[in-house]
Amino acid sequence: MIIDCHTHVWRREHWSEELARESSRARGRPIALDVAEEEYRRALEVVDRAIVFGLRARHVGLLVPNDFIAEIVRRFPEKLIGFASVDPSEPEYVDELQRAIEDLKLRGVKLGPVYQNVHPMDERMHPIYAYCQRHHLPILIHQGTTFARRASLRLASPLLLDEVALAYPDLVMIIAHLGHPWIAETIVLIRKHPNLYADISAMHYRPWQFYNGLMLALEYGVMEKLLFGSDYPFATPEETIEGVRGINRFAARWNLPPLPEEAIAQLLERDVRPLLGLP
Repeated sequence: MIIDCHTHVWRREHWSEELARESSRARGRPIALDVAEEEYRRALEVVDRAIVFGLRARHVGLLVPNDFIAEIVRRFPEKLIGFASVDPSEPEYVDELQRAIEDLKLRGVKLGPVYQNVHPMDERMHPIYAYCQRHHLPILIHQGTTFARRASLRLASPLLLDEVALAYPDLVMIIAHLGHPWIAETIVLIRKHPNLYADISAMHYRPWQFYNGLMLALEYGVMEKLLFGSDYPFATPEETIEGVRGINRFAARWNLPPLPEEAIAQLLERDVRPLLGLP
């Protein structure tokens, strides 16, 4: 079973003009900001299930409604697991979290402190953590670099999650994109805290970082805490699967030691839903 734990859907109107320009600049080409439903469905044919979310981050200009995510999940319930997103800068964010989970039936939460201009241990974050821990909801958190100029990188380090994990030991969190470029910090965090994981989305097209991250995970004995994810629409599941399976070709090209094939297979094919408390 292949589960893609990191996919996005949104519409162009959910993005500010500034953020849209910066996204295209960072990628070196225009980015599809209108995720076409049929294209998304086809892209997911190579995986068994996928976690889908938007993001609410008023500071950088990305506001995806939770109702929009819930509607996508209703159309493809056999494939999708929906996560909510709330922005602590919005006045009714706690009520919106409860509504998204209890009324819309979303199954987890996506946060991006660096995008939301909030420290992970800001007092406004604690109601989110407490609610998710109490209701056994996983949080997928972008704690790493970003292309958005308005975002402050002082809020981006994965090490800022150490205090969160200490304060909420039963809270399950997934650090997106291996926390790159702070991959070593992410690896030691997920080794230290039983309920911290990391996904490998958006890493296969950075093969040097990706290879080193996988080797670090292997050396620290935490390969089983890495989760497969694509970062759709920035990469498709198929492209990401090919990138993971091809990492040893990259290693051979540079006379580097290979990763064990069984570790690669486990990363791709493990059913991670029980780890995350998901259906």
